[in-house]
Amino acid sequence: MSTYFSGEGNIGSAPEYREFPSGNEEPRRLLRLNVHFDNPVPTGDGEFGDRGGFWAPVEIWHRDAGHWQTLYQKGMRVLVQGRMVRDEWEDADGKSRETFKVQARRVGILPVRIETITLTSKPADAQQNE
Repeated sequence: MSTYFSGEGNIGSAPEYREFPSGNEEPRRLLRLNVHFDNPVPTGDGEFGDRGGFWAPVEIWHRDAGHWQTLYQKGMRVLVQGRMVRDEWEDADGKSRETFKVQARRVGILPVRIETITLTSKPADAQQNE
């Protein structure tokens, strides 16, 4: 079961990067983010409180996932779009467990709490092909 998902939240821990061998082909790369999707509502005194927020693992499967692990950081505000899927497994005691995770198509960085952005120049061979 899966359904379309779009939500804003904060990355709650350092990104987790993994590679999975794929025979003679390039390995599959996964970047997992732990994101708290919040629901800010006004409290009446000019502040906001969270009502009904939840944590969900966000999986980004992409060949550039290794590079992106340094881009995404704990505390960063992101907009996630993708599919929400149910993940089932057995815990160490043999009990059936389930959770929901997001298989992301896009993870955009929102300009909240960002102090600086550094852009790198294109490699010389890429500039020649333009």
